[in-house]
Amino acid sequence: MHASPLIRAVASLARPTLLLLAIFGAYWGALSSPFLFDDADAVVNNASIRGPSLLSALVPPADGSAVTGRPLVNLSFAIDRALFGEDVRGYHATNLAIHAGAALALFGLLRRTFAHHGNPPSNDALAFFGALLWSLHPLQTESVVGIAQRTELLCGLFYVVAVYAFMRGALDGARGWLVTSCIACLAGMAAKEVMVTAPLVILLFDRTFVAGNFKAAWRERRGYYLALASTWVLLAALVLSRGGARGEAAGFGLGITPWSYLLTQADALVLYVRLAVWPHPLVLDYGTAVMGSLGDVAWQGLLVIAALGATIWALVRRPVAGFFGAAFFLILAPSSSFVPLVTQTVAEHRMYLPLAVVITGGVVLLPGRARWLLVLVALGWGGATIQRTRDYRDAVTIWSDTVAKRPTNPRAHHNLALAHQARGDTVAAHQRFARVIELRPDYAPARYNWGVALLARGLRADAAIQLDAAARLSPSLRLEPRFAETQFELGRLAEREGDWAAAEFRYGEAVRLAPANAAARAKLGLLLARSERLEPAAEQFRAVIAARPDDADAHANLGNVLLLLGRPREALTSYEQALRLRPDDPRSAENIRLAREALR
Repeated sequence: MHASPLIRAVASLARPTLLLLAIFGAYWGALSSPFLFDDADAVVNNASIRGPSLLSALVPPADGSAVTGRPLVNLSFAIDRALFGEDVRGYHATNLAIHAGAALALFGLLRRTFAHHGNPPSNDALAFFGALLWSLHPLQTESVVGIAQRTELLCGLFYVVAVYAFMRGALDGARGWLVTSCIACLAGMAAKEVMVTAPLVILLFDRTFVAGNFKAAWRERRGYYLALASTWVLLAALVLSRGGARGEAAGFGLGITPWSYLLTQADALVLYVRLAVWPHPLVLDYGTAVMGSLGDVAWQGLLVIAALGATIWALVRRPVAGFFGAAFFLILAPSSSFVPLVTQTVAEHRMYLPLAVVITGGVVLLPGRARWLLVLVALGWGGATIQRTRDYRDAVTIWSDTVAKRPTNPRAHHNLALAHQARGDTVAAHQRFARVIELRPDYAPARYNWGVALLARGLRADAAIQLDAAARLSPSLRLEPRFAETQFELGRLAEREGDWAAAEFRYGEAVRLAPANAAARAKLGLLLARSERLEPAAEQFRAVIAARPDDADAHANLGNVLLLLGRPREALTSYEQALRLRPDDPRSAENIRLAREALR
């Protein structure tokens, strides 16, 4: 008798423990996967997570990367960097922990929902399998292994916790749980825009599984729903702070019409459901292609319209089935409707949370005698996930896989070219660069990177062709920062060829497009000084010093210009600063001597 509570406690922990072991076992091999794809802008090149304070990460860059408008995600990356530096394993461990937390929350939500709806205790096993199948599904690999997709993980975690906490609060009469639900919803708004649908899904959940109808839900929890709706204010503020769009990643007027995007999403929704049932083939990057006409997606569009119609009918006549259908469409609506997401028109990570709806519906509908199949499905999906994570072991492997599955995707070929280049396989890299330009001649980033690679090999004439093409194309493609880099590389090339006028023009363009480019300003200053335009040269060197106060060369060059301008006292100050920064440089001592002589 005394052992009974202990046995019950151990039994209650058995399924959560098994769930965690299965998740970590499936993804353990991916902990060393390198930074890939969106990770470059979201983490590797993200200066905001390297600030003097973690609080600076609450203002993420507005560059259309995965962290734009998502301060909580950006803060999590800043914390990772503070803890792990550049060790990618720490970032992966955080992603995996968040995924595991979401799985546990889903298990708790399903268990309580099944119990409240009058299902027998044995359906605790169904709740376990629902969470297990969701967490092990191969379709989740991009979200879990892709570090930048922490946006999906955090949003998914807070979404499920918000619904779970609501369930606890509504059934137990505990106000603290309702407060927790609102806090989770607020946090989710700072993680990803998909969270905008959470208050609606929770209201629908209440009507379906708790209150029985909308009127009773509103009457019993009016204050809670007003508080829940108030979390939209944070999301609205985040959206408005960046002009109503996600930089160059999402919004109107970015080259894809809402109609074309909507047509593309009809095909995408059918693809997502198919992958939920049969997760093969999985693709890291589907590219940016869109459907051109209604005829391209005729049957997919009819299927989606039929599913929407069935969902509306079920909401009235079969509320439980209607909830699953409505939740699926609502969660996908922000990314898979008519608002263009131009950087990725189709993406598997968007199914991270909707997959929970699909799998739960499938588990519930499965006949009792056939539920033993869930064990086989879990084993099969777990094995497939382990196999899929191996594709992420390095950049060449995952991009080779993507190119094989999407051979007309120029971005996949470009990323594979960069991966070959980083590995030192220049022949394979140049073949891929050529393929990119064949597929899409106006792909400015590929021309720029190919030009830089050619320049490194000493093929200056070929490099000039690609870099100059990138310079012409970049403005129309909204790549002004990359355009500045292109102009800088063209300036270096012209300087090597002795074409001083062309070099000065290119450096000037680089400065105009990127005023903070100190390297371009330093080069421009030297060329201006060479042609005896001393005041403009001094202006450039002062700008370099403002950006890089410890740049000894900039102080010395400013001193040279000031000395030629007949201002030896100011020149002496610059020379002395250069000497302090570089005490072993004999030129600084000689310059100081010349400046002091000029003062006599």
